[in-house]
Amino acid sequence: MAALVPVKLARGMGSFLKNCSCVKPTRCSHSYTIRYRDSAGKQREETGYPTQDAAKDRLTAIYNDKRNTPISVAEVRAQLGRMSFKEYAEDWRTRRRDIVEYATGPAHETYLRAHLYPEFSSRKMETFAPMTLERFIATMERNDVQLGTQRNAYGLLHAILTDAFRKGAIAADPTLGVIPPKYIPDRAVVPAKGYIKEAAGKADFQLAMHMRMMYGCGLRNGEARAVNINNIVADDVYRVTEQIHHYTYRPAPLKHREVGEFREVPLPRSVKEAIERFVERHGVSEDGYLLRGPTGYFTYSMESRRARNLFKKVPPPEGMTLYGFRHFFASNCLSHGIPITDVAEWMGHRNIQITYRTYRHLMPGSITAAAKILDHDLAA
Repeated sequence: MAALVPVKLARGMGSFLKNCSCVKPTRCSHSYTIRYRDSAGKQREETGYPTQDAAKDRLTAIYNDKRNTPISVAEVRAQLGRMSFKEYAEDWRTRRRDIVEYATGPAHETYLRAHLYPEFSSRKMETFAPMTLERFIATMERNDVQLGTQRNAYGLLHAILTDAFRKGAIAADPTLGVIPPKYIPDRAVVPAKGYIKEAAGKADFQLAMHMRMMYGCGLRNGEARAVNINNIVADDVYRVTEQIHHYTYRPAPLKHREVGEFREVPLPRSVKEAIERFVERHGVSEDGYLLRGPTGYFTYSMESRRARNLFKKVPPPEGMTLYGFRHFFASNCLSHGIPITDVAEWMGHRNIQITYRTYRHLMPGSITAAAKILDHDLAA
């Protein structure tokens, strides 16, 4: 029993074969492997093609691409392909200044240092293949890396390799067919109205204002730290324009948005009156910020310290963090029949699926309600 003898196509197009030991390799379920020379003349091998036609189509596409690629472009691609993963990743981060400068930059650095560099630091970019990624995911699973961390680390690797593939450093898309780590976030823990009232009464005046912006307007922690009197654009509308970044302690664009972009959220009368009372008693900064610290802005460390002290005085429901006050906003909206599309926009979610996955269990029983409505009309 031997592997299928390589079948050569026209000169310069490469060959395909099966590496299995089946008696009838042309009829077995094992995938085909192709071999060819890239535009720099280096021998390449790819596997995973289910049929001969798929293998031939891939070889034909590679051949046509080589014929139509100028030598100068081929040389650049070859140079990129010879870069180590660490070199390419650092170059990628430099080009993605929009990421590095704000929230995800430090997080990316952590994932690179803790997970990606130990695994791929010296690996040449041109050698990445789907099997490489699948082994990496298996390694994280074997090491009991938390699912959320697995998802984020793989997501960063996927972004870097996709960029490399598009620039020609990698001949074939190494992410093709790879099943990413599946992460199901914990169910949102929503505080009861009674707990919110008690916590607001025990919190210091700055944290109380911070919390009110979260449970009253649905702001994220960093956005609540940046609450500004100038952002009240109507009696019932608050414009969310920025956040106080939890790493830099400086104003930064909103999550998923560019500099200057904003979103508008409902401003309940009670929240507007609370803002006005705060301004009357404590004033604002020259730029209109309500919450301030010794060095200027109300920072993440100040927020965390106050939250820890508050939760010691008023223990929250099990599993709840300060973010639970934002969950209350979503729950309050959905339980009163406000469309989830509106809630997603106000929460600043990039995709409505995020809103649905996070808050589905908070929505009214739609099937039961629909059955009653339909039955009412059918019985009429």
